[in-house]
Amino acid sequence: MKVTFLGGAEIVTGSCFLVETGKKKFLVDCGLFQGKEEDLNEEPFDFNVNSIDFVILTHAHIDHSGRVPRLVKEGFKGPVYATKATADLCAIMLPDSGHIQEMETEWQNRKRTRAGKELVEPLYTAEDARQSLQYFKHTFYGDIIGVDDCISMRFNDAGHILGSSMVEIWIKEGGENIKLVFSGDIGQNNQPILRDPSIIKEADYLFIESTYGNRLHESFNDRVGKLHEIIDKTVKRGGNVIIPSFAVGRTQELLYHLNSLKEDKDNEYLRGVKVFIDSPLAISATRIFVDNPQCYDEETVKLLKTGDNPFEFDDLYFTRTAEESMKINEIKGGAVIISASGMCNAGRIKHHLKYNLWRPEASVVFVGYQAVGTLGRAIKDGAQRVKILGDEIGISAEIYNIDGFSGHADRDGLLDWLSGFTKKPRKIFVVHGEKDSAEDFAKLAAERLGLETVVPGMGETIEIGLKKVVSTGRKDLHKAVTGMKVPDISELTVRVMQVKVKFMEAMDSIYKSVVSGQLEPGEAGRIIEELHRILDEERAG
Repeated sequence: MKVTFLGGAEIVTGSCFLVETGKKKFLVDCGLFQGKEEDLNEEPFDFNVNSIDFVILTHAHIDHSGRVPRLVKEGFKGPVYATKATADLCAIMLPDSGHIQEMETEWQNRKRTRAGKELVEPLYTAEDARQSLQYFKHTFYGDIIGVDDCISMRFNDAGHILGSSMVEIWIKEGGENIKLVFSGDIGQNNQPILRDPSIIKEADYLFIESTYGNRLHESFNDRVGKLHEIIDKTVKRGGNVIIPSFAVGRTQELLYHLNSLKEDKDNEYLRGVKVFIDSPLAISATRIFVDNPQCYDEETVKLLKTGDNPFEFDDLYFTRTAEESMKINEIKGGAVIISASGMCNAGRIKHHLKYNLWRPEASVVFVGYQAVGTLGRAIKDGAQRVKILGDEIGISAEIYNIDGFSGHADRDGLLDWLSGFTKKPRKIFVVHGEKDSAEDFAKLAAERLGLETVVPGMGETIEIGLKKVVSTGRKDLHKAVTGMKVPDISELTVRVMQVKVKFMEAMDSIYKSVVSGQLEPGEAGRIIEELHRILDEERAG
């Protein structure tokens, strides 16, 4: 069995893992790359789309689901297994992503037309996304799904967003029974609305996220208190509070907390403060939250039974139309504006930042992860000026970051979850985190829990069984050596034979790649050994 890391390896976005057994090929997640890696979305898939038998989606966030429409557009016709809530969310999020692809391509093509360049097509359209929805196959937490006689799976609550899952996969191959566990994104314990992440007792091989693998979150009381303090201070000085928020998960949690503050009769917090949810996607997602109470924790269920909707309160306004959104920018102070996208790279949030970032009385509050290369990351990291919608904006607003609102478990939360295994995994692959975060967490898990950990690289393929784990290298490194895209050593062999690459030319290419830092010496040695074997086979032939 082989697993190839095609996204979410040493980076946070683009989650995609290709699993190949003797009989089946399937993907765990198929997400969009965001931030500085977004150009990777234009690259062809590193596999034959028609060879993929099925897809498993851990949850609906675009960095996990966003390339499913492209997969279908290019010929995939198999089932996409996901929880009902994930499928419901994808039904609004994927068409919205397609619409963004169309709008960005239209803007890009206007520039290309003026420059006399060839026009480009969107990665996929909103209609492509809607067409992909027919392949979703709903499941519920705890159900065991038999794909065939050799593969079965079970979705467990990950507590990250509505419908999010960690997936157990049982595979029979070569007389062995191997259990893989993909954590997806793991949520925090004791959060409002959703249940705590499920505990998995055993696995042979575990693939675990590490988004906050070397950081700690603020406590519940600290983050809610900090949010109230920021809003109160900003409103008193005549400014607005701008909160870039992911439409799914963070927005609903913010509503829950603001509802609690608004309904505190003893203190009358946020009295007279208007709250705007300015994101059609967030509004639709909130409706889906209401329609999926099977994902709620006991406290939220009890609250709903009393008739108190935690997503509604006085002075809360949902703005769907562009005209309603533009009117918000006429408000100079006293408003909390929650808008998407969460990383500020698209959507209405850009307009609100453009109108408020330069105002010293305003505040911008980040409540979710900001990927490297995004507008949100630049602002969060202290940029003095940014370019928004064609204009350069000086930043005078106060900038805050409250990590505690993140849907991800922090370092200690991940370690606590790992400690729940009664049978230690043979090996743990630390994924979905920037390189330093993944490496720091892998080291800590090894030291504190005695676990064998690996941080795989983008494009790396591993062969796994009950008795062995072997890395067959990284595709990007093969590309550096051969000057072409080569998925694995077998294809390298074919290519060498087909074009009759001379041994010394290949050696020279390897040497240059090592000198330039594109190839590690150990990887170079492995490839040289493989080239010697190829030459021996050619001589024997």
